[in-house]
Amino acid sequence: MKKINTSPISGAQEFLPETQAIFNQLKSQIALVYRAHGFQEIETPVIERTEILLAKAGGDTEKQIYKVIKTAESSDDADQALRFDHTVPLARYVVEHENDLPFPFKVSQIGRNFRGERAQKGRFREFYQCDVDIVGRNNLSLDYDAEVIATVYEALSIFVNAGMVIRVSNRKILSGLLEALELSEKAEAIFGIIDHAEKVPVSVTEESLKNLGLSPEQQQILLNFMSIYGRYDEISEKLQSFGITNELYQQGVDELAKVLQVLGEHGIKNAIADMLIVRGLDYYTGTVFETILPDYKEIGSVCSGGRYDNLASNYSNQSFPGVGGSIGLSRLFYILQEKNLIRPEILQTDKPVDLAVIPISENERQLALETAQKFRAEGKTVDVILTDKKLGDKLNYAAKFAKNSIVLGEEEAKTGNYEIKELS
Repeated sequence: MKKINTSPISGAQEFLPETQAIFNQLKSQIALVYRAHGFQEIETPVIERTEILLAKAGGDTEKQIYKVIKTAESSDDADQALRFDHTVPLARYVVEHENDLPFPFKVSQIGRNFRGERAQKGRFREFYQCDVDIVGRNNLSLDYDAEVIATVYEALSIFVNAGMVIRVSNRKILSGLLEALELSEKAEAIFGIIDHAEKVPVSVTEESLKNLGLSPEQQQILLNFMSIYGRYDEISEKLQSFGITNELYQQGVDELAKVLQVLGEHGIKNAIADMLIVRGLDYYTGTVFETILPDYKEIGSVCSGGRYDNLASNYSNQSFPGVGGSIGLSRLFYILQEKNLIRPEILQTDKPVDLAVIPISENERQLALETAQKFRAEGKTVDVILTDKKLGDKLNYAAKFAKNSIVLGEEEAKTGNYEIKELS
């Protein structure tokens, strides 16, 4: 009987070794794709100054942040917290190391982040994110927006065994529309309503817009705007049909067209424009995207990101525009397992140990250790079985995690000859 509750805290994941091996395989595959596209790897600290994290948090993040309780011996008086994503710490990192970085700076980060949101099925408080970002100095070509989207899409394609659609928009379009409708002072609330529109009935969205004091005409224009989606050549006329002459609106429309065009040049044919995509974090300034599995819409987005032109403005007078994409691997892994959507070849992970060396008695122990070192020097993974059990039990134990075995007894010790046998 347990003396205390030993289960993981709510919102945390832990796996048995077999499942962990599959999770690690996915993580490794994503990292390989990121490297293949020229992204350099970094790690930022899990603990940051709270003022750094909250400078550009936005949305519900401020309510979800994990504060760190410092010890009495701590010499740092600054409030500290656990990072909730990789993007905000990246902005600090770029400002700190700007003189030593090449720009555009193509960077990947794979690691744990933390949010104190309500734990629920497939939604975790501690979770892995696999990010790619491209940061420029003073300017950054829109071509990089498409490159980030193409990179994360390629990474997903390696292990997701289902069709995917990339939904792309540009926050400048909605911002320009709100300027034209003289609703800029209500922009934050409207962005939030649209961001949650797919999660609630249409009547709730309509009521929310009405409660903001919008006129019936303004409400209808926004509802019509939210219904626009499809390939750019299909929706271009609809975007122009509002008769909006606002400069920001037109800039967003043009940028959206360019990103979709370059995605086509990357060979991606399943990207669509969708005005429901605005993203909840307010540091996004232009391109925004989400990736969904159309046959499993209830899952929601499996990968998302966007352009942030002003993220470092709170830390520096220098301009560092960037664009990034993130695969929320913990949540995605949970969902793909539940729906049986991981490609079969990924599930066929090898046993982690190449060779189990089994001494029959203590007399062969030194030989076993020397033999193990010999094979390790050749790059093999080797475990020496030192349990005090019968040979059959040792072999059964080794077969659970090792591919091959060497049994060392009196004869092998005397002659120096031994056999490598499969443990299938």
